[in-house]
Amino acid sequence: MTDSDAAAAPGPPGPPGPMTTEEMEIFLAGGEVCRVSCLDDDGWPYAAPVWHEYSDGGFYLVGREESQWAIYMSRNPSTFICIDTVAVPQKVLVKGAAEVIERPNVGGKWVEIARRMSVRYLGEDGPKYLEPTLSDPRWLIFIRPKTIKTWRGNFSRLQ
Repeated sequence: MTDSDAAAAPGPPGPPGPMTTEEMEIFLAGGEVCRVSCLDDDGWPYAAPVWHEYSDGGFYLVGREESQWAIYMSRNPSTFICIDTVAVPQKVLVKGAAEVIERPNVGGKWVEIARRMSVRYLGEDGPKYLEPTLSDPRWLIFIRPKTIKTWRGNFSRLQ
């Protein structure tokens, strides 16, 4: 392997350990799905994969009106999210409080956030997926982090 091959090889930057703030922001700007966990009405853990946008110091989540995770978060703000990759080991773990920014509505602040998410997750044709569903009411939830832990490299060190 040449030096240029090594430089182009996928892998987390730097040695195993916590990400820098810049590395975390770059990672979170990628297209990795967020796994969000909350508590259901009986106190049991509930988890779901969702799109996210990291901005304003926290995580925006947009869910359809019937999204159970959004309903549960509206009743109990205790939330935990995990955004990770396996092939190139990196992860961000967040314990936070869910804030309902918008209850299900059509045409709210969630629309622009959802448009950006659709491009990030689906590419330039992402809005073609979103546009036909804009009449479906959606929640806008903001996860305000209480703690954020990051790691790159071997996962055995941060659980």
